[in-house]
Amino acid sequence: MAVHSRPVSIKERTLSFPSILLALYNLQLYTHPLRTKAITAGILTGLQEFLAQELSGTKSKRKGKAKEDDKLTLYDVIDERVAKLALYGFFISGPLNHGLFEILNRIFKNRTGSGVKFLQILVTLLIILPIQNTVYLAAMAYITGMRAPEQILTSIKKSLLPIMKMTWIVFPIVQTFAQKFLDPPLWVPFFNLVGFSLGLYASTKAKIKQRKLSEDDQ
Repeated sequence: MAVHSRPVSIKERTLSFPSILLALYNLQLYTHPLRTKAITAGILTGLQEFLAQELSGTKSKRKGKAKEDDKLTLYDVIDERVAKLALYGFFISGPLNHGLFEILNRIFKNRTGSGVKFLQILVTLLIILPIQNTVYLAAMAYITGMRAPEQILTSIKKSLLPIMKMTWIVFPIVQTFAQKFLDPPLWVPFFNLVGFSLGLYASTKAKIKQRKLSEDDQ
């Protein structure tokens, strides 16, 4: 006699801890997209700067001579620049990205076909990503101490094209990989991970270069 096991409902299935976290994150992304993206951007941008400082050896030190009985303070862990970039991610980067892609989705809503997908990618590459990178460079220039509009504009002109070249190469590859090999619920975390990794690499490389230039000038 064959033994038949009854189907197990989704609620009864045992989920792994990462799967539960992913499900909760996607639920928040669906119910509160703006808030979720803002918090995510704030955390990742701040963490990216923190790790870049640690990896490049450029972490800010406290002024004054440290004493043996000094206790670890919040400033020893998170400096002003990390905090500013976290605020940038929360108040500017996250909401901006949400708004831009919401507009894109509304423009192409209920439109299907390979031509539409190609046009959507083209708009992303030529309009949305340049806006995102321009705002990021302007914010970075301001955070590093530039205040005059001419200084900020010069900084943007100097750095925008190299960043866009890398973006134009990486974005289609990443998007194609996600569409072919990943389930849709994994797309947003995957894109966040790729963006975080590339940003960390670029930031660390720039800080190491700046540190070496400073050491040579001394």
